[in-house]
Amino acid sequence: MEEIKIISSASAIIITLILSLIFLIIGFYYSKKNLGLNSYLVANRNIKTFSLTCSFVSSALGAWILFGPASAATWGGIGAVIGYALGTAFPLFILIFLGNKIRRLHSKGKTLIEVIRLRFGNKLFKLILFLSIFYMTIFLIAEVTAVSILINYVSGTDLWITSLIIILSSVTYTLYGGLRASIFTDNIQFIFFSLLLLIGFSYLISFNSAEFNFKFISKNKPNLLDLDYLPNFTAGLTFFIAVSATNLFHQGNWQRVYAAKDNRILKNSLIISFLIILPVVFIMGFSGLVAVSKNISVNPDLAFFSLLLIDQKMFLSILILILAISLTISSIDTLINAISSLIIVDGKKTIKLNLDYLKLSKKIIIFLAIITFFISSKGLSILYLFLLADLFCCSAVLTVFYSFYNQTIKEKNAYISIIIGLTIGLLLFPSPDFSKSILIGILFPAELFPQFIVNSLLFASFLSATFFPLLTWKIK
Repeated sequence: MEEIKIISSASAIIITLILSLIFLIIGFYYSKKNLGLNSYLVANRNIKTFSLTCSFVSSALGAWILFGPASAATWGGIGAVIGYALGTAFPLFILIFLGNKIRRLHSKGKTLIEVIRLRFGNKLFKLILFLSIFYMTIFLIAEVTAVSILINYVSGTDLWITSLIIILSSVTYTLYGGLRASIFTDNIQFIFFSLLLLIGFSYLISFNSAEFNFKFISKNKPNLLDLDYLPNFTAGLTFFIAVSATNLFHQGNWQRVYAAKDNRILKNSLIISFLIILPVVFIMGFSGLVAVSKNISVNPDLAFFSLLLIDQKMFLSILILILAISLTISSIDTLINAISSLIIVDGKKTIKLNLDYLKLSKKIIIFLAIITFFISSKGLSILYLFLLADLFCCSAVLTVFYSFYNQTIKEKNAYISIIIGLTIGLLLFPSPDFSKSILIGILFPAELFPQFIVNSLLFASFLSATFFPLLTWKIK
């Protein structure tokens, strides 16, 4: 990503430091009177509607929203915009029903994984535990990488400096205060970035008032709105499946399900969160449609910024910088605490030793933070790895969650179905250049397969991984 250096590197570092320290101090101060394992894991199960709503939204919206939806829209059209928005918000709608059911079945639960162990057994439990930690670690790396690249874009600041500041501050207060600290800082961050998003959207639309509409897009890039344009369909469905599935395995969401004071509060918070997230992600995606309609050669990763920073105003650059840091910290403190909680609650069922699992979780988080620092400092694109993590979740999503409603699905059936779904998905999963897959182009010539499949490998991969497991549920 090229640099535009609207603000100095020193100014960017100072802003990053100040903002990170503010959240660190708030997290520490608030946590002092709320220490203890129950507070660390489920915030004593007494979180009310406002705090829970703020936390759900803050956890769901990371720095990725500044890049992902707009970038996808430049090639996936209106389908990608709708798929991204629904995929991000829809899991919260599903949690209204799933969350209520699991809270009734396991009122003292702390993680989704322990519920899966009680429902099935240790074999499947270990597979889903690995899947969840793998996905959330990739998510953690993606968030830190995204904000580091953005700050480098507007100021030229070295990636490692941003990564180090944000990782240190987030890990420090989250490992000290746990979920209680994460939820409280989420409240502050929600108010903070809500105001910044409103300001940003108002400038975005006013700067591009003549173009920020469907008519302009239809005139300049009609295929992006055309229902017969295949990527509109395949991209939309792919993003919906992938994002929905992974968010349902996000332990941060399940911690908040258990932290709600009662089911009424949980339901209200999830509905409000759904209604907030849906338009935010849609507008971000729509900006990508407008950007590529204005400039066909726009860098997809910079689609949103090409519209908002069109005049390279310092005020807006600082606003974007503060917005990105707030979004990132609110997202990664959730991920840190979520991974830590899985190790504390479910680690003892995997590594059966006489250990202090709270201390062990903190050591593992520090190790993962070091890995995150090194990878994010390289500025590598991890979209491909992110998609791979999504595929793992897709192969398990229907089997795991439907099993809570259908008691005839046994552990053997569930395990086989997930492995088969994952295997078929991996055989069709595209290479890094998206030109071939293991099955199509490597094991067998692409000419043997329908052109639709060859041109839509990612779509075929996710569709197969998600729905093939259904065929194995009745295996004896």
